[in-house]
Amino acid sequence: MPLLVMKFGGTSVADLERIANAAQKVKREVERGYDVIVIVSAMSGKTNELVGWVEETSPLYDAREYDVVVSSGENVTAGLMALTLQEMDVPARSWQGWQVPIQTTSAHAAARFVDIPRENIDQKFAEGMKVAVVAGFQGVSPEGRITTLGRGGSDTTAVAFAAAFGAERCDIYTDVDGIYTTDPRISTRARKLEKIAFEEMLELASLGAKVLQTRSVELAMRYKVRLRVLSSFEDSDDNSGTLVCDEEEIMESKAVSGVAYSRDEAKLTLVTVEDRPGVASAIFGPLAEAGVNVDMIVQNISEKDYGGRTFAVTDMTFSCPTNQVARARKAMEEARAAGQIAYEELVEDTEVAKVSVVGIGMRSHTGVAAKMFQALASEGINIKVITTSEIKISVLIDRKYMELAVQALHDAFELEAGA
Repeated sequence: MPLLVMKFGGTSVADLERIANAAQKVKREVERGYDVIVIVSAMSGKTNELVGWVEETSPLYDAREYDVVVSSGENVTAGLMALTLQEMDVPARSWQGWQVPIQTTSAHAAARFVDIPRENIDQKFAEGMKVAVVAGFQGVSPEGRITTLGRGGSDTTAVAFAAAFGAERCDIYTDVDGIYTTDPRISTRARKLEKIAFEEMLELASLGAKVLQTRSVELAMRYKVRLRVLSSFEDSDDNSGTLVCDEEEIMESKAVSGVAYSRDEAKLTLVTVEDRPGVASAIFGPLAEAGVNVDMIVQNISEKDYGGRTFAVTDMTFSCPTNQVARARKAMEEARAAGQIAYEELVEDTEVAKVSVVGIGMRSHTGVAAKMFQALASEGINIKVITTSEIKISVLIDRKYMELAVQALHDAFELEAGA
């Protein structure tokens, strides 16, 4: 019997009416001949409420008990979904993480998958169960304690189950009808993509696109799990939504498939750092230890005269999320006080944004960077930092120009026109 994984996010199961709507979609797939594994999130807003209760009860909480409380939201949804399906005469039952069991590491609130044994669920399918409703976002540690996977963990749960059970496809139901060339709230000319390659989706997710969680895309790419992103609130067929798939399934690609942005970026520059072997390690080692997520890095080497002698120096620029600036500053000040590095000053710019163009077509198309830079220049937008990869070009610009930059790049690469 072919198997399908269907995942419903918080907005898709926000109340009993929406759970019933989602259950109808599941029933339709059962009637088409599929066995179905349904992965559910907590009802919209419930996880935040549970986290708030934990923090109010115990500001310095035990992470193991945090996971017990926070994982309960998915358990409620799983039970309600199973009951709803039973009322529709669909043989279904709910599964909590420990019942599968979903085996994870012991890193509470940030656990990773170790294994998903198939035996228990396969046995129930053999006995006539048609739908296994699994609570997403959770598992069980080697010590037998409940664990959670971090925000967005239900997406990752769905992909992991699709990989473990060899599912034909993993459908991610959400409040948008697919993946767009850019944010439709910024550009009214944004176009829904029929297909997008795993690598492109991974870049877009890591660069700010919120449709899929980055870890879920990484897992899908590793195990070749075909993902489909579609809306819970619209009627769907086999051509609905956007398919995230292997590059070989896409016949021809434009140079650029999408434009992504990240609003809350900061640019920090260490001015006049001694240019010597090991200086980069002396800077980025303490930043890593402080938990600072460094993204773009640029090094400018120059010379400076001290008492008639010339020394090689460098300015080291890097970007990080704005909410990590204080942490980065503290790490650099402590490293300087400990004699690990020397610099004249740390210059902070917290009014920047990152805008990126992404596309596997960049491998075979030339002139992408030139067209991008010309489009920004024609709008009077100055570029502060540039980084590139094989399928991505990212720039750091003044935040006030972010939406203008997104629109200009979307138009320059004619993304509204399709392939």
